[in-house]
Amino acid sequence: MAVQINPSILSADFARLADEAKAVEGADWLHVDVMDNHFVPNLTLGVPVVESLARATDTPLDCHLMIEAPDRWAPQYVEAGAGSVTFHVEAAAAPVRLAREIRAKGARASMALKPATPIEPYEDLLPSSTCC
Repeated sequence: MAVQINPSILSADFARLADEAKAVEGADWLHVDVMDNHFVPNLTLGVPVVESLARATDTPLDCHLMIEAPDRWAPQYVEAGAGSVTFHVEAAAAPVRLAREIRAKGARASMALKPATPIEPYEDLLPSSTCC
């Protein structure tokens, strides 16, 4: 597998996101951390900002959803322009169904687990996962 460069916009100047995205043109992905102040204690940005960012750059967006109810919100991130959506299995009501829905909408789907979450319930999904 080739090395990929995925700079994160988390440290960007949010008032200048389009300029910040242009500064890393040529990257493989632009990593967007989405936090809701519920699933995690921080608050960042949501669907409208991802939609605006997708219009401002040709670099594909990789959205990491650290949010409650990803079953409800993840498909909207794909519709907003995310080419990849990662969600936490602990927050999803139906992780496998959600991954399939994200893929059916045309994006790469990934599942994230907190360190204390056992991987065994998800190991059988690894051979069928798609990557980069």
